[in-house]
Formats: sequence, C-alpha cells, structure tokens
Amino acid sequence: MRRLRACLGAAAAVTLAAAGTTALVAGSASGATNALDNRWYAAAPYLMPTDNDPPNAAAIMDATGLKAFQLAFVLAPNGGGCSPTWGGTSPVSSDTAVQSVINTIRSKGGDVSISIGGYGGTKLGQTCADPAATAAAYQQVITKYGLHAIDFDLEEPEYENTAAIHNEIGAAKILQQNNPGLYVSVTTAGTADGTGWFGKQMLLEAKSQGFTPNNFSIMPFDGGFNGAASQTSALAAFNGVLRSTFGWDEATAYAHEGFSGMNGRSDTGEYFSQADFQTVLDFATGHHMDRFTFWSLNRDRQCSPADNGGRTSGTCSSVAQNAWDFAKFSVKFAGATPPGSTPTPTPTPTPPNPGNSCKAAWSSSAVYVAGDEASYNHHNWKAKWWTQNETPNGSDWGPWQDEGSC
Repeated sequence: MRRLRACLGAAAAVTLAAAGTTALVAGSASGATNALDNRWYAAAPYLMPTDNDPPNAAAIMDATGLKAFQLAFVLAPNGGGCSPTWGGTSPVSSDTAVQSVINTIRSKGGDVSISIGGYGGTKLGQTCADPAATAAAYQQVITKYGLHAIDFDLEEPEYENTAAIHNEIGAAKILQQNNPGLYVSVTTAGTADGTGWFGKQMLLEAKSQGFTPNNFSIMPFDGGFNGAASQTSALAAFNGVLRSTFGWDEATAYAHEGFSGMNGRSDTGEYFSQADFQTVLDFATGHHMDRFTFWSLNRDRQCSPADNGGRTSGTCSSVAQNAWDFAKFSVKFAGATPPGSTPTPTPTPTPPNPGNSCKAAWSSSAVYVAGDEASYNHHNWKAKWWTQNETPNGSDWGPWQDEGSC
C-alpha cells in the first residue's frame, strides 16, 4: 500500500517558510490548543509537512474551511533506536519545522493529528523492546505537540511482523489510557474482502489486548480497485470482518469503521475522481462511519500539462481538478460547508491518445499469454507471459506492460 511514499518520503526535507505564529495557549511549550470536535480529527486528510512540495496549510484552510490535518510520518531513526523522528531522519525532540506548521494551523483555529508508520521506513514498533517502550516513544510526540489525536498507520512491512504489531497495539492502548480523550485511529490495508490476512491478524491482536480505538480504517486502493463501487463494497465487507472479530452489530461496526482513500491516480494506476469521493462520502455518512480521510493534501492539485495525467505523483493528482477539490469532501464529512464552492471540471482520468483505440476489456477469468493485449482503466496492456486473474497495474515485476492510454 502507498508505494509512492516509500520513494518520495525519502526525499530531502524541504525547508519550511511558515510564518512565525504563536500558539493559542500562552506559555505552552507544546503549542497545545483546545481540542476540536472528534469529527474534525476523523476528517483530517494526510499532509507531509517536510516532503512532497508541502502546500501552505493556511491557504488550504482559507480556501476550503478545513480545520484538521493528519501530519505524516513519525518513524524510528534510520540508524535504529527507540526515539521518534520525522521520516527516520529528523528527531522530534529538536524539531522546529513541523512545530511551526502546527502553530500556524492552530493560530487559525485548527489542529492536527500525527500519523505514525506508513509504507516504508522502520517503525518504532519494530525497534522498541515492548509496548511500554513503544508507548513512551509516542508519548514524547504527544507531549511535544500537545496532541489530541494520533493515527497508527499499520501496513507492510511492519504489519507482517507479529512482535511489532503487538508493540504498536499495546502502545496504542497505553496511550489511550494515559491520555484521556485522545482520538486514536488505526489505519491498514484494504482489499476486496475488507482487509487482508495481516490486517485480520492485527484486529485479532487488538481483540486479545482488549483495545478498541475510535476506528479501524482501511485503504481501499492499490489492490485492483476500480472506482467508488469497488471501494464501498470493500467497506461493507470490512464491516463484516469487524462484526465477526469483535461481536459487534452492524451499526456498532460502522461506528468504529473508517475510510482512507487516495485522490486521483493511485500507485498502481487506479483512478479515483471527485465523483468517486462523493459516492464514498455518501456511503460513509449514510452508514454513520467514524472516519473519512485521504492521501494526500500534497497531491490535491492538478498536475502541469507536461504530466498529462499519465503518472502517479506525490505532488499532484493526475486528474482534472481545481486546487483542494478533494479536501472539500473532508470538510463536508466534518459537517461544515466549504466556502466558495464552485463546479469542478469533469474528471478525465487519462487524456486519450489520438488513434489509440481500446482493446477488448481485461477479464479476470481469461487466460493471457505473451503478446496478448487487453484494456483496463483506460489503458491498453500487453501480457509479458502467461497470466490469469492478475490485474494490470504497470508494476515492473508484474505480468503486464502498459502501452499507454486509449
């Protein structure tokens, strides 16, 4: 999941030129402010504050009415150890750059949650000795920034490590107990049947430890998804997983369920438009789900004409959009009305190449051999070798070669 982060998250930190604003609470070293309503933390989109050409948070707030941001990612030091860093390189203890961003957001009446983990890098659950030590590392983050919310983004390769997941879930439970009112979300991979084997094992670990966060969120992208219908189907399936794991009824399961999407073109070439987000938003609010978020605000702007919508970027969406179109869905989920809402252009996932017609649609049941062609997600694909039921996604090691848009 979120393969794009693994390569782009390692980029050199960008120097932040945030204004020298002050915290709302005088005399607080952490810059803590009064907590927002939980609905805002549940709606907070992801923002990388030091990588992927960080957008101006204040400008997004002015344009959309957004109040909460999910800052990513806190990791273990690249050289090892049990102390929190931003991206594995910048110690939280000495941070001023992210603190400046947080102060700017809080000076405008907003707040942040901080996400730990993500795809790639070394997680604290892997390097700390036990749940207590892991929790102590995260408590440094909570104390430093005066947090009212935290997100545990548990995905590969960490969620394949039983000991690491035991540490992370145990730490989440300790933090929840030691910080009354702390909003805790747990985010993991999404699949057609809700979540995969490792995601289900993570839920069982939470059950065994007696831990219940505000929500368990899945990321229904990068797994052969095709628009909103496949995502809402996965959310419904995940509801069944939560019911069977914890013994909840349907309504209770939805009240502890969240959606974490990817706006525009995903890492594997799926496309999720504004219309898809609206459909999932309607599903989430209609079923009284607890969370609706997306990856990421860094990508919530249109690519330059040179990009031509044909690649996945960490700094733009590869679909036709106005700046911050997707953030406005978060505002709606929180229960607010985005200011100055204007019609958005009709999403065009991939501009067709003149004269390049689409081949017969790819079928999961068909057998393809080297040289066979098929179309999927407005692209033509050529089989590299014998394959069946392997979704075309452009992976270098996969069986399909992308022949371009059609």
